[in-house]
Amino acid sequence: MYAPVAPTKECLQLLQPLIDTYGPIKTIILPSVAVEHKVNAGPFAKAFPKADFYVVGKQYSFPVNLPSSFLGLPSWTKILPPSSSDSNSNNNNNNNNMWNDQFEHEVLTVKPGIGSEFQEAAFYHKPSNTLLLCDTIVAVDDNPPSILVDEEEYVKALLFHARDSPLEVVADTIENRRKGWRRIVLLFNFFFPSAAKADLGLKPLLNLDFSYKYGWGGWMPFDWVSEEKEIQTFNEYQNNGVPTIFPIIQIILSRGNSGQDTLTWVNKVKRWPFTRIIPQHLNGPITLSPNEFADIFSFISEGSNTVRFCDEDVKFLREAEEGFLNFSVYKSRLGTLKGKRKCAS
Repeated sequence: MYAPVAPTKECLQLLQPLIDTYGPIKTIILPSVAVEHKVNAGPFAKAFPKADFYVVGKQYSFPVNLPSSFLGLPSWTKILPPSSSDSNSNNNNNNNNMWNDQFEHEVLTVKPGIGSEFQEAAFYHKPSNTLLLCDTIVAVDDNPPSILVDEEEYVKALLFHARDSPLEVVADTIENRRKGWRRIVLLFNFFFPSAAKADLGLKPLLNLDFSYKYGWGGWMPFDWVSEEKEIQTFNEYQNNGVPTIFPIIQIILSRGNSGQDTLTWVNKVKRWPFTRIIPQHLNGPITLSPNEFADIFSFISEGSNTVRFCDEDVKFLREAEEGFLNFSVYKSRLGTLKGKRKCAS
């Protein structure tokens, strides 16, 4: 199990047919230090206590760095070696690593600033030529994932985000589902995309009605500028499904010797002959060759922290780098984020 989600009743029910067919879960991997992955991995490991549980070794908490047991990780947690080649040398057997020659792995470690580290464990599954990644690569298209349209509660979430006014009840149509999905993607990629105006004050709270059909009292802290602008921003981001990097992750990867730690990891990963990638966010699987994978990180060798998105969409993150995040991220010779084009209309 790579980057497990929360062991909900639904999750365990979906897993059971696989366990019945292939046998018990033997190994669980937490490939990240990010809280959204860490908070789920500990409970998942406790649901399968007979399985080995490996985590990347730079786990931390903020603002106080607590022991792993305080972070929900069980007592039998093991540290994942930085590379499967390290386990080969430890075992004095170059023909059979710790994964019985089914997998290889390489851990990326970047220290973006004081008090934190970023880690990503890439796993290559040899029999299927598949690369497993956690956060470094993403791709998206117009359609929400099937899990979001197969369950009523998830459909409600799509329609919640498709509203243009706080208490609007949106018709359940394919287009409105896409509209809600588009807005979700823009918000969690850019936090404050140029297609939306934010009001995090009291005004949206005064409109709350807790009988509202879609929940959250209809809280709506964003006004979308126009559908034309919204679609333009999304199209620039998704680029017909071509993979990219989360903007916040690119900020991190450009640290660590100004991206050289990332490039070293990329060059190790690209030696594996994978033909597809399964990331843990947005679309998957993604058909991608090792060279195409490496090209996504070309901004480092080009010496510029440029992204393919609209420049105004990364304005908030750029100003954060230069402003309130300045104390927590090191300077990089690649500079702060900038878009390849001006897209404001």
